[in-house]
Amino acid sequence: MIRKLPTLDFQSVSRVFSGGVYALKEVSFSIPAGGLTAVIGPSGCGKTTLLRIAAGLDRATTGSVKLIDPDGGAYARASENLSVCFQDARLLPWRNVTDNVALPLELAGVSRNERIARANQVIAAAGLSSAQARLPAQLSGGMRMRVALARTLVTSPDVLLLDEPCSAVDEFTRMQLDEEIFRVWQVSGATTMLITHSVSEAVWLADQIVVMNMGSIHEIRKVALPRNARNRTSAAFLLEVETVMRSLACAAGVVVE
Repeated sequence: MIRKLPTLDFQSVSRVFSGGVYALKEVSFSIPAGGLTAVIGPSGCGKTTLLRIAAGLDRATTGSVKLIDPDGGAYARASENLSVCFQDARLLPWRNVTDNVALPLELAGVSRNERIARANQVIAAAGLSSAQARLPAQLSGGMRMRVALARTLVTSPDVLLLDEPCSAVDEFTRMQLDEEIFRVWQVSGATTMLITHSVSEAVWLADQIVVMNMGSIHEIRKVALPRNARNRTSAAFLLEVETVMRSLACAAGVVVE
């Protein structure tokens, strides 16, 4: 059976908090089926609010977020179709790696034998087999985030929402985790939205970048660069990073010579 992945579609999404404060203003864009879109912008620009609305953890004041199937029909978001990874790994400290990864399946009522088998598959894919019996306190920050990423895969989601998963690690670990995110995306095939503050991360991982400022979209850029370690120092990569940085500066009203 051929897997049919959805397009994640944002149409005129606004979110107004008490006092008439706009977190989002008429945000419209689509993440193509199986694509990876990075949303970047300064703190407070509405990135995480947008992801929370997509995840069903918050509601738009106006507008809509829909999953559109390949035949053009929209369908309701469901927990088994969508998985979220937050910037904090949020692992249960009393559960080992295997049991943390298997948690979503346990909550869904999957039998222990099946959920452990499925957890072991994604743990192996993430290169964590040697750490299966460890507790979160016995893991480095980068390893904890890899466990969290493995947990997002265990339900075979159609949509992945990643909220700054590399924000709490050093730059070298971030580059390693970027490669892990890329593998997660390839293995899952999921339609993926990545929230990040890192321009280089967005350029390396995404095929589309949404530049935001003050709750609105400033620019949407397509990216077509190879995703390999050597590409991070290529002229094309560095030029794209510079171009996106200029777009961010322009959105914030900063003049760049």
